[in-house]
Amino acid sequence: MLPVLAFPAMDPVAIEIGPIAIRWYALAYIAGIVLAWQLVRAQAAMAPPAATRTQVDDFVTWGTLGVILGGRLGYVLFYRPGYYLAAPHEILFVWQGGMAFHGGMLGVILAALWFCRRERLDPLAFGDRVAPAVPVGLFFGRIANFINGELWGRPAEVPWAMVFPSGGDIPRHPSQLYQAALEGVVLFVALQVLLHVPSLRARRGFLTGAFLAGYGVARSIGELFREPDAHLGYLLGPLTMGMLLSLPMLAAGLWLMARRPA
Repeated sequence: MLPVLAFPAMDPVAIEIGPIAIRWYALAYIAGIVLAWQLVRAQAAMAPPAATRTQVDDFVTWGTLGVILGGRLGYVLFYRPGYYLAAPHEILFVWQGGMAFHGGMLGVILAALWFCRRERLDPLAFGDRVAPAVPVGLFFGRIANFINGELWGRPAEVPWAMVFPSGGDIPRHPSQLYQAALEGVVLFVALQVLLHVPSLRARRGFLTGAFLAGYGVARSIGELFREPDAHLGYLLGPLTMGMLLSLPMLAAGLWLMARRPA
């Protein structure tokens, strides 16, 4: 038998003060938002400038609301509509978990469109400065998934397989770490390289498209190792919900990258 790595079990609660419990997942969101905010500040000032520092600061609130509300509603609609239709009051029970990146992304897009219209900003140019910072939040989110011992991988016969507390006694891929590497580190580096090419930075929508297409590819690769949601399974042949939701992102991203510069 191949050796199996011990899952480094950590308490999902990072800080507990009396009745107040702060979870690693919440800290991951906070860290991702704060670091991405500072990064967007610097990126928005790069030539050609897309927004002022004050405008970036103002957008943080709207972007955060888009992430939280969109992420929660996305999970409700994409992953468990039947359950929440029977118990709609539990939609508000965010402490029980249940967020979807694709819903959060749609929430941020809607918030950005509204904000750009109010501030009279070019939405594509603004998106090109925001998108390269998004992988920062994705990285911390996947690390939090790993700490929580959730969203584990498919059964595996590799030396780094792990037995997760909620995944039975079967060694599995630590797919959360795979996704943290792909969606977080690799995508971040690729977008930063593209961002620092002046000719690509000047093409409105190119970096936004690169993020959408890059995430679609990274998420689809990660889904090959991640155990599908038990209540959904495989939806179309070998395709999971995560893959299906990523296909429109991939298509939109490739279109934005290929379109003729305006």
